[in-house]
Amino acid sequence: MPELRRDPVEGRWVIISTERGKRPSDFGKEPEEISDKLCPFCSGNEDKTPPEILAYHNPGRERNKPGWWVRVVPNKFPALQIEGQLNRQGDGMYDKMHGLGAHEVIIETPDHTQELSDLEDKRVEDVIWAYRDRIMDLKKDPRFAYILVFKNRGAAAGASLSHPHSQLIATPVVPKRVQEEVKGAKNYFEYKERCVFCDMIKQELNTTTRIVAENDDFLAFEPFASRFPFETWVIPKVHDSDFEDIQKHEAINLSHMLKAILEKIDKVLDQPPFNYILHNSPLRENRLPHYHWHIEIMPRLTKVAGFEWGTGFYINPTPPEEAARFLREAE
Repeated sequence: MPELRRDPVEGRWVIISTERGKRPSDFGKEPEEISDKLCPFCSGNEDKTPPEILAYHNPGRERNKPGWWVRVVPNKFPALQIEGQLNRQGDGMYDKMHGLGAHEVIIETPDHTQELSDLEDKRVEDVIWAYRDRIMDLKKDPRFAYILVFKNRGAAAGASLSHPHSQLIATPVVPKRVQEEVKGAKNYFEYKERCVFCDMIKQELNTTTRIVAENDDFLAFEPFASRFPFETWVIPKVHDSDFEDIQKHEAINLSHMLKAILEKIDKVLDQPPFNYILHNSPLRENRLPHYHWHIEIMPRLTKVAGFEWGTGFYINPTPPEEAARFLREAE
């Protein structure tokens, strides 16, 4: 079983994934291309994945058979395992626990060749509902403290399969990165009695130079202190700390916005590898007045190297105002 080990200096938890143990010779190899016929996520290959947890499908379809348009399955090689208890314990001065959690794959389409930006708006909306449904279900498990939804596209972004998919990992602790973001937002709220994200929205709407797109419910913009070139945030205009509160009209407008932004990124940057991450509130801290859920999209155009690792500073060669203009003008 994987282990969670705590760094005693910074307080972050690290997953030691014993199930994925690699020999020195296994590192540095390029991932092999997987054909459509062998792809476990393609329609007709349902028997090549663990049994599905959720599927949106045609009426009368048999479980784990073709006829679906969104399908959720456990990750075949999970970073964390859902069975068991935490078993927190000390190891001398160190702290560790069992690598308990959930690791799932959201297969966004049965078609190997369709990107999320290629799908009909209704199908993108269904992916959003799949995120919500799985968060709502896993939220019932008292062992979990946080759920991260993310997407890796391309080998450079960490994807091992090219078939369009997202992932979800539920963890028994709130990750340090999330703690820092929530704490920073809370500090701002205690000082100004306003949500920092709501203030960012007002500032961007007033300035306009970093806005990429907007609709009735969502704003897409390049952050003022963007870490990466063409880093794009999609955020609801009305304050809400919990993604799972999303309503029908919001899901529709989010699907329009997400599809439009990914289309622009693909056009301007020639289909780059990218990550996007759904930043949500911790599971046991709902309805926060100081936090605001959002999606961060980060094209993988530059490499994080020694200076960034050593200092936490990022070097972004493209001013966010210029990135916003390029994306805004893409049709």
